[in-house]
Amino acid sequence: MDMQGPILVIEDDPPIAASIVRGLKLAGFQVSLVTDGRLALEAAERERPVLVVLDLNLPGLDGFELLQAWQGRLRVPILVLTARQELEARLRSFGLGAVDYLAKPFWMEELLARIKARLRIPDEATRRKRTWSDVSIDLDARTVSREGVGPVSFTRNELDVLLYLVERPGRALTREQIAEQALPLNEERDARTVDSHVARIRKKLGPAGASVRTAWGIGYRFEPEDAP
Repeated sequence: MDMQGPILVIEDDPPIAASIVRGLKLAGFQVSLVTDGRLALEAAERERPVLVVLDLNLPGLDGFELLQAWQGRLRVPILVLTARQELEARLRSFGLGAVDYLAKPFWMEELLARIKARLRIPDEATRRKRTWSDVSIDLDARTVSREGVGPVSFTRNELDVLLYLVERPGRALTREQIAEQALPLNEERDARTVDSHVARIRKKLGPAGASVRTAWGIGYRFEPEDAP
C-alpha cells in the first residue's frame, strides 16, 4: 500500500502481536512492531507511523503513560486494543487522546475496518480477492460466489479453513496447522474434524473444489490450476 509510514503496533503478547502483524500485512499495510512501552516512545519518533495500535498493559511504560507522553506531540490516530473492558479505562484512554478503543478478544476484520475508517482509506483499496475456475472469494468481506450459481453458503469454521488454505497457495499444510490456526479453541480441533470441513468445502465449490488438494502424508494445500 502506498503510504508515507507504517502502522505502529505496540503489543507484548506474542501470539496476538503475530496475528495483528500478519493481518495488517495481508491487507497491504506496512507494519512496525514494538513489545515494550519505553521502546515505543523511540519507535514513534523514528518510524513516523500513520496510525498506532496500542495495548494498555505493557512492560516499561503502560499504554496510559504513552498516551500521556504523546499528548500534543504525536499527531496520528491512536487506536487502543486491550483486554481491559471497563468504562473507566475507555474514558481515560479517550481523555488522553485515543481516537478509538477495541476490546479483546477481537475480530481482525473489525480492526482492519476501524483502521481504514481512521485513515480514510476506501474499502476497495485494500480488498483482497482470489479467483479461479468459476469461484470468486473476497477475503476481507468473507464472501464466496460461483459464476452462474451465486453466493455459496459456508459455516464459519468451513470458511475459516477455506480462507486459511487460500491465503497460502502452494503450501502443504498439516491438519494440525489448519486446526490450530483456523478453528476456535472451544471446539473440536482434531485431524478428523479438518477432514470433514475439507470434504464439505470441496462439495460446495463444485469442480473448483479439486483445487483444495490432498498433500499425502501431510494434510492439504490450495493449488488451483488456473489461478491468475
